Amino acid sequence: MLRRLAEHQPESFAFTAENAAWCEAQIKKYPPGRQQSAVIPILWRGQEQEGWVTKPMIEVVGRMLDMAPVRVLEVATFYTMFNLHPVGKHLVQVCTTTPCWLRGSDEIVETCRRETGIKNWKETSADGLFTMTEVECVGACVNAPILQVDDDYYEDLNAERT
Repeated sequence: MLRRLAEHQPESFAFTAENAAWCEAQIKKYPPGRQQSAVIPILWRGQEQEGWVTKPMIEVVGRMLDMAPVRVLEVATFYTMFNLHPVGKHLVQVCTTTPCWLRGSDEIVETCRRETGIKNWKETSADGLFTMTEVECVGACVNAPILQVDDDYYEDLNAERT
């Protein structure tokens, strides 16, 4: 799956004072010269603050960790936990890999689309409440099909339960 930053980006990014202090505490957890190990939690904190990962955020994180921005971008584009486009108030992630597909993920996708009005992946509903994305394995194959809404997981789904 090709993952790229959104075409339209904000002009700048800055962590709130509270989040900047939190980031500094994360960096101190690692030995000198290993501060780059904090890239994932710091990107996650930035995403929690802004709702998505932006180019200016990547640049700020790179400076904080003494990393080239392209290295931070590599992390952000590799992990699907990072939203590279603005999302609605709630992020609906539907697993469509083989175990979920064999157990009916197509029905889950269609139900989500019907209920939210979303027609395409990465689209946000007209009311701004939901963005729906397709994800690779959520790690609960035994209880497929599964979807994640924000930080909550829903397993053993069918159209009615969805």
